[in-house]
Parts: sequence; structure tokens; C-alpha cells
Amino acid sequence: MMIHPSYKEMMEAVNSESEDDTTPIVSSRYSIVMATAKRARQIVSGDDPLVHGGFDRKPLSVAVDEIYEGVVHILPDDAPEAEKL
Repeated sequence: MMIHPSYKEMMEAVNSESEDDTTPIVSSRYSIVMATAKRARQIVSGDDPLVHGGFDRKPLSVAVDEIYEGVVHILPDDAPEAEKL
């Protein structure tokens, strides 16, 4: 079974937001997984989904779509801790 988007597609989408083309925002699947899990926990805790149809789907699926669509951003490691997802 193929999951869409793949982790490679998600990494490309997140890194396309980088201001510096030479330094990726994420460089591993682990970073994508951790950010997605954190956002899913926020949704479970009561945050409203930020994508269409988010109330009818599982929190992890919503988090994947939010990150892939660029509605929720993963900030680089050098960002202040309070701003990170």
C-alpha cells in the first residue's frame, strides 16, 4: 500500500520553503515524522484542523496534509524553540 504523499514528497515540499537553497529545513525522515506527530498531538488536544475536511479524518492524516500543503511549517533547528513545530 502506497501512502500519499511519501516522505520524499513531504521533504521536498518542506524544503521548498527554505530561504537558503543550500540548507534544507529537514534532512531526514525522522524530522518529518516528529513534526507530523507533534502536529497530530496538537489536533488531538483540541487545535482546529487547518485543511478542508480535517474534522472528518484522523489527526495524523490531517497533520500530514497540513505540512505537505504548507499550511503548517517546520522551522529550521536554529529557530527559537517557541516557534518550532
